[in-house]
Amino acid sequence: MASEGYHETNLPEEVKEFHRMIQSVIEEMEAVDWYKQRAAATSDPQLKAIVEHNRDEEIEHACMGLEWLRRNYPKWDQYLREFLFTEGDITAIEDEGLDHSQSEGSLDNSLGIKGLK
Repeated sequence: MASEGYHETNLPEEVKEFHRMIQSVIEEMEAVDWYKQRAAATSDPQLKAIVEHNRDEEIEHACMGLEWLRRNYPKWDQYLREFLFTEGDITAIEDEGLDHSQSEGSLDNSLGIKGLK
């Protein structure tokens, strides 16, 4: 789990940067959850407005992190484009996306391991 730190030693800087962003996105999402719970629990309208504002700021931060991942890692870009801003059953989109990608030859079901027999 990302929150546990590195699982290996002597990691390249690119892997450390990736880990930093994953950890940051996780922390922002946790904060969104906490603020949502606090807003739901309070009966004070001003407090609710403040924590809802804070929640929305954390959503912004999480989205910025996701955009960094999208820009820096092609698979993030691929899947975000496939699933975000769509309609209908999400799992059906996945099935359609797999069929569509296979017809274009971009997926070979090798899990990135080619030529093993």
